[in-house]
Amino acid sequence: MTTKKAAAKPAAPKGGKRKLSVTSLLTLAQLPAQDIELILDTAKDLKAKQKAGRPAPLLAGKTLAAIFEKSSTRTRVSFEVAMHQLGGVMYYLAGRDLQLGRGESIADTARVLSRYVDGITIRTDDHRKVVEMSKNATIPVINALTDYSHPCQILADLFTLKERFGKLKGLRVAYIGDGNNVARSLIFGAAKTGVQLVMSSPAEYAIDKQAVDFSDRDREKNHGELYFNPDPIRAAQGADAVYTDVWVSMGQEKEHALRLRAFKKYQINAKLMANAAPSAVFMHCLPAHRGEEVSEDVIDGPQSIVFDQAENRLHVQKAILALLMGDK
Repeated sequence: MTTKKAAAKPAAPKGGKRKLSVTSLLTLAQLPAQDIELILDTAKDLKAKQKAGRPAPLLAGKTLAAIFEKSSTRTRVSFEVAMHQLGGVMYYLAGRDLQLGRGESIADTARVLSRYVDGITIRTDDHRKVVEMSKNATIPVINALTDYSHPCQILADLFTLKERFGKLKGLRVAYIGDGNNVARSLIFGAAKTGVQLVMSSPAEYAIDKQAVDFSDRDREKNHGELYFNPDPIRAAQGADAVYTDVWVSMGQEKEHALRLRAFKKYQINAKLMANAAPSAVFMHCLPAHRGEEVSEDVIDGPQSIVFDQAENRLHVQKAILALLMGDK
């Protein structure tokens, strides 16, 4: 992925023209900390404008091609509404309807789309497809979810936490559950923003060591902390936020019974939440399976901010789109 030299300081979020130091968003591991700050500041500004009924047509006349090889609710709708509110247009492209489904290469698809549109977002099963798309496109490429990474989700989560607590640095977040793409992106995001992160998973479903090692430098630089505790009750102790995800993701349906047995003691319920800080919140990227990874009384209770997270996908993705696709 090509990059442009970052400015000494991120551009002010209000007024004027703004750009990220990167040309595409594939993982949070590749996104400098100052870019995360700029995205969150821009999202705050755009959310305030939207709530006040003040249009922000920063992408007037711009087009986004959205390739979806996996089903979606929040990602698809939030990107489509984001482009509409920014004055642009999104074209939804189901993977089965493209020539990709008949064997055309990702490289050729990227080159063709680069002649038609101003940006590409792709939601797919294999992270290598997003990397290949970015290598061959001459326009910004945004990862809308892969098996490796879910950067837009975690940026929205960081924005939600900052809205709730007024800061990120020093917050204690307990992630309890599968060491999947969401967990991996959370490790990268926490390391770059100074969040204290505690991970709790069954040994066979723990986060990969490569992701941990890759985030070490950012964590040291930003005074973040990372801990591992296989006991979910202890992992939640004193946490400002308790985060989980489904135990069985798309494509893992054949492992359903096996995973339910492995994760049985990792459910987020009232007993576990009682060990978190009194002001703690519950987080989930959705969709959720009530009665599996989270009890109904927690996800639908007063500590839950899952729908704040879902709403903020819109505002954060508007910021990402505007900063990547806006005029220089």
